[in-house]
Amino acid sequence: MPDFPTLAKLADDLESGRTTSRKLVEACLARIADPAGEGQRTFIHVDKDAALATADAMDGLRKVKAAPSRYAGIPISIKDLFDIRGQVTRAGSRALDDSAPADQDAATVARLRKAGFVVIGRTNMTEFAYSGIGINPHYGTPKGAWNRAEGHVPGGSSSGAAVSVLDGMAHGALGTDTGGSCRIPAAFNGIVGYKPTQRRVPLDGSVPLSFSLDSIGPLARSVSCCAILDAVLANEPIVPLKPRAVKGMRLAVPTTIALDDLDADVASTFERALKSLADHGAVIERIEMAEFHDIGPMNAKGGFAASESYAWHRYLIAAKGDIYDPRVSVRIMRGEAQSAADYIDLLNERRSLIARVNARVAPYDALMLPTTANTPPKISDLADDKAFTRENLRALRNCTLINMIDGCAISLPAHREGDVPVGLMLAGAGGSDRRIFELAAGMEAVIRV
Repeated sequence: MPDFPTLAKLADDLESGRTTSRKLVEACLARIADPAGEGQRTFIHVDKDAALATADAMDGLRKVKAAPSRYAGIPISIKDLFDIRGQVTRAGSRALDDSAPADQDAATVARLRKAGFVVIGRTNMTEFAYSGIGINPHYGTPKGAWNRAEGHVPGGSSSGAAVSVLDGMAHGALGTDTGGSCRIPAAFNGIVGYKPTQRRVPLDGSVPLSFSLDSIGPLARSVSCCAILDAVLANEPIVPLKPRAVKGMRLAVPTTIALDDLDADVASTFERALKSLADHGAVIERIEMAEFHDIGPMNAKGGFAASESYAWHRYLIAAKGDIYDPRVSVRIMRGEAQSAADYIDLLNERRSLIARVNARVAPYDALMLPTTANTPPKISDLADDKAFTRENLRALRNCTLINMIDGCAISLPAHREGDVPVGLMLAGAGGSDRRIFELAAGMEAVIRV
């Protein structure tokens, strides 16, 4: 795959006049339109005319030193889960085709526009964000980075978001993460994906999966790229990211659940990354996380995702259930059997879980674990529902642990060039976002040695 530039490099090129927003947008549009590429499956809608007009406007503002930010004019993609003024938000489904166009941008889209980013289009996704695999029977499934001739899954649910960045159809992407939907596609495509502390980024204007667990985050080419986009999304100042020295990092590897049933390539890549960090002076301790055993029973009836999605979908699914992907609707309908008492129990159990895990991880700078237990499966191997369910659960498992503890986490590519993509996840308690970025920036190159 081509080596596309980071946001910082693009900003430098725009500032120096080596490129223009118009040129960047035209190049992205050409890649999207390339019949030999994945553009037709990656995007549900392309904002060609609006993107070109916005690019011209940003170029004009830059000429008179009035660009709204250093990153003004850089094209990004928006997951089809978010409202964009004047467009129908379909959430990767056909069931919302007849919905009214949005009358305003989602809060996060508005923040990106305010910083001058150019919306290139809406990316494909798992229908209603309900899978970590990325298959969509309505709009097609974009092929992920690994072994494209065979066709491996892109990861979900922010499938098109990841592929848009991977293939240079956008230079950053807006995604969501309820149980790994930014981190899984990042891991499967060898890019970086970030799940923030949920409360930092508003959910307004996005179709919910689980309002208790949904988080909004970026997918991009580097830790610093994600940090820039995260700051914009959280309405915080964009400040230079100072990488932490690897020497002296205190990192905990949870041996409970997180290391179970790993594909051989995941296990070997993860262990190599740990060794490299230790060789550079990181202090790594393998610890039991007994609290993780509680999460499976909490989700036995479908958990927050089933109960909260059912509350949102119950009338739509009654009217248009035949339009839904059956693999999605069956998971939503699990929420119908949950009682109010079940839901209240979930809330109480999660509060206890968060408190106990926060106490457990307090002595460490971060947790470190494989992003997914599996490498990207072949699309053709998942035609069987049992195979799909097995690989979907393996993709979601480790990421879900972090959503359930209200944490923040980043997935970094840990594989070597030419090897199957494997992600390494660095995670912390809620509110430790800046520390996670600094740690990730420090180890970004080291873990691939």
